[in-house]
Amino acid sequence: MNFQEGEILYFNKPLYWTSFKLVNEVRYVLCKALKIKKLKVGHAGTLDPLATGVMIICTGKATKRIEEFQHLSKEYIATLQLGATTPSFDLETEIDERFAYAHIDEAQVQETLKQFIGEIRQVPPMFSACKVQGKRAYEMARKGEHIELESKLLVIDELELLEHNLNKRAETQEEPFIKIRVVCSKGTYIRALARDIGLALDSGAHLTALVRSRIGEIGLDDCRTIEEFKKELEEQLIQNI
Repeated sequence: MNFQEGEILYFNKPLYWTSFKLVNEVRYVLCKALKIKKLKVGHAGTLDPLATGVMIICTGKATKRIEEFQHLSKEYIATLQLGATTPSFDLETEIDERFAYAHIDEAQVQETLKQFIGEIRQVPPMFSACKVQGKRAYEMARKGEHIELESKLLVIDELELLEHNLNKRAETQEEPFIKIRVVCSKGTYIRALARDIGLALDSGAHLTALVRSRIGEIGLDDCRTIEEFKKELEEQLIQNI
């Protein structure tokens, strides 16, 4: 591999890591292995710290292809807790409101999901990297500032219910949840989709787990962990230095 000339790498981003941290770690280990001070490294699509899954990282001249990868469709596996919301629409913040959910059954969920297939307009989360007056929305939201974000047009190609506990929650006393598979366009916020599904169910919802399982044709099986990458560098890259 010639990382300075340009390579395309597929990673499974660790839980709690920012996308920026993964890029920095890849850059650091490559510069150390290649004995160089600088190397251009970038990623083709952000993942939230509380999400895991496919990230495409480009080095050298391959960073010119980042925009190409950003426009590929993406697949996510998302778990939503029903009957409760959080300001961030995920577990970054505490539950701020609870709602009735006894009326929700599988048939209603199936019908509701159909409403979100195709072109939809979506308002991004306040806790997002969207810019408002030159500032990141999440920076303003964490300071308690009021934010007005405009809706964006996007496309959801597939939306499938994979799993739920709606028929068993009375027996198990678990919080109600649904697990869904989403195939969507660039710019889709799965946290915002969770919010909107909760509203459409006449209840509330927030994201409790998220995995990006595919970008284009690149799936989790094509990805390496950062630990595996470091080991490969130690064992194989010496001939390319």
